[in-house]
Amino acid sequence: MKAMVLAAGLGTRLRPYSLKRPKPLFPVLGVPLLTHTLAQLRQSGVEEVVVNAHHLREQIKAMLHGQDGIQVQMEELELGTGGGLRLAQGHFGEAPFLAVNGDIVHDLDLAAVYGSHRASGAEVTMVLHDCPRFNKVRVDSEGRIVGFSGAAEEGERLLAFTGVQVVNPAVLSLIPEGIFYNLIDCYEALLKSGGAIRALVVSGHFWTDMGTPADYLQLHEDILLKGRLPGFFSAPVVSPFYLEKEALLGAGVSLQDWVAVGSGAIIGAGASLTRVVVWDGARVAPGSVVADSIIIGGE
Repeated sequence: MKAMVLAAGLGTRLRPYSLKRPKPLFPVLGVPLLTHTLAQLRQSGVEEVVVNAHHLREQIKAMLHGQDGIQVQMEELELGTGGGLRLAQGHFGEAPFLAVNGDIVHDLDLAAVYGSHRASGAEVTMVLHDCPRFNKVRVDSEGRIVGFSGAAEEGERLLAFTGVQVVNPAVLSLIPEGIFYNLIDCYEALLKSGGAIRALVVSGHFWTDMGTPADYLQLHEDILLKGRLPGFFSAPVVSPFYLEKEALLGAGVSLQDWVAVGSGAIIGAGASLTRVVVWDGARVAPGSVVADSIIIGGE
């Protein structure tokens, strides 16, 4: 099985933090999100992965250097979701491949998703769920996707794309080469030509789009305080306060609610942190009072 991780986005909703690191490299409990994503794919049976990179792409290239079965697709131009997939088409051969957005955290069964697509005969399977904040995809009563905008018509319902899909590589030939192109435009053209896009509707799972600072903080709260995603991370989470071994806390530091502190971070004496993520190597001044924040430090 082959897969692609879409990791080339600019992360504009996460600025200024994404000006320092691309969104897929944001740490989640001290580990880059992309590392978690790749581990999930491997556990699902994926043997070869293409990761496309544009914004701060050298950081992604450096992180993945030398890892077996991973090809980094360096994109000098912003190609969009469709253009990036079109450029990678030659890596996939003829068999369907998994495509996963690089900014999502979930516990979906990717192997089951892939198997379901192979059994369906569809050209594309998009994994959807009911998430009112993002519900835009129109699905008919037969489980077929019929549109990506507008109000639901009679017999239809609106659902949200999870960022997980399985695609037959031949579909990518509909995308022009070498230009910015949205994948949804390709899918709309596919529907107009009589092609089939299947909705695989899921429920009862954990999922978040790590698209904003609030989403990023909420993800940590879900894991550290609410105990979501058990078994997803390599080390068990036993406390709402996650401290890397090389983090240094000064005398009298107060941690409240939940806190995650990365490797090499230094929390000055008497500082108070509440619902805060401190990146590796960052510094918190003595006596600081910080709440609901991301502390990234400087270079």
